[in-house]
Amino acid sequence: MTSAPVAPFRVEVPDAVLGDLQHRLDATRFPEPLPGAGWDYGTDAAYLRELVAYWRDGYDWRATEARLNGLSHATTEIDGQRIHCVHVRSPVPDALPLVLTHGWPGSIVEFLDVIGPLTDPAAHGGDAADAFHVVAPSLPGYAFSGPTHDRGWEPGRTARAWAELMARLGYPRYVAQGGDWGAFVTTQLALADPDHVAGIHVNMLAPNPGSDDPSSFTPDEQAALAALTTYLDVEGGYFRIQSTKPHTLGFALDDSPAGLGAWIVEKFRAWSDCDGDIETVFTKDQLLDNVMLYWVTGTATSSVRYYYEFTDALQHGRLPLGARTEIPTGYTRYPKEILRTSRRWAERDHHLVHFADQPRGGHFAAMEQPALFVDDVRACFRHVR
Repeated sequence: MTSAPVAPFRVEVPDAVLGDLQHRLDATRFPEPLPGAGWDYGTDAAYLRELVAYWRDGYDWRATEARLNGLSHATTEIDGQRIHCVHVRSPVPDALPLVLTHGWPGSIVEFLDVIGPLTDPAAHGGDAADAFHVVAPSLPGYAFSGPTHDRGWEPGRTARAWAELMARLGYPRYVAQGGDWGAFVTTQLALADPDHVAGIHVNMLAPNPGSDDPSSFTPDEQAALAALTTYLDVEGGYFRIQSTKPHTLGFALDDSPAGLGAWIVEKFRAWSDCDGDIETVFTKDQLLDNVMLYWVTGTATSSVRYYYEFTDALQHGRLPLGARTEIPTGYTRYPKEILRTSRRWAERDHHLVHFADQPRGGHFAAMEQPALFVDDVRACFRHVR
């Protein structure tokens, strides 16, 4: 692979893009609501109207842009694709390099509240011995790493790109963490770059009973399988459309900011530990910061295309999903995570050195419960320092 330079990057959204967004929000055409429907049929019409009104009249992208630019960013070309990352070095010179990988419908904004404590623990009440140099890339096809321009960007190819990225950044030994697609990429990274990956941590694993006799399933394992069934039956529709007809959906998502917001925010409500009230966990600004990374970069279509590429790679045997990882692995369960497994099944598939159950939190762990997330990541990687 030819090495391209790593260049500094700033987030600078043109005024014309924000002006066009304002026009589209002003012109939003809402469907006729079904009385009493609430969230039963998907995104609640009343909440979306409220969110769009705030987006139009109260939300300040430039403040978010300034916050993002308070961090160091870089871009480089790997395997023909522009790859963007937040790259924040710790003030502790010998800190352990850590690559954080987000998923869909998330983005690097999931990590904004954890980068400081991870890179400079002493400034946040922690121990300098737990410091990390943090690299948080945008997945290929997402935000500033998008859109993609060729087929085949799935977790295995992404992992190989991450290995190259970490080499270019000068990190011969590093650890990795991820949830959602990030969990897939992180486990693939352990397989693709075992000579340099010292350990991994994930906060999402699907239950894999293998050939176990169902009579041996513990209550914990039965609950994990029941959660998987619920996910497939109730929550899995988005996966089917995104893995089969992503472009059909993408025309709508890249054309309508309200439609994009409805598609993404509904998942933040359904998959978080919010008891049905999304703003007990996320502010409107946090929700819109994340949606905006898709909107201002025009990457809604290429982001959902990741599902098609994943499914295609599985069907054609290009993705070694299920291969055991021998790298030291940490696994943490958050109670409202959409996919979770037992410690026994996790140990069978991974060289498990760290396991934890959190008292609260869901799919967007770093964003929902940043303090719990930071403490857990620190604890996991003490095993490999």
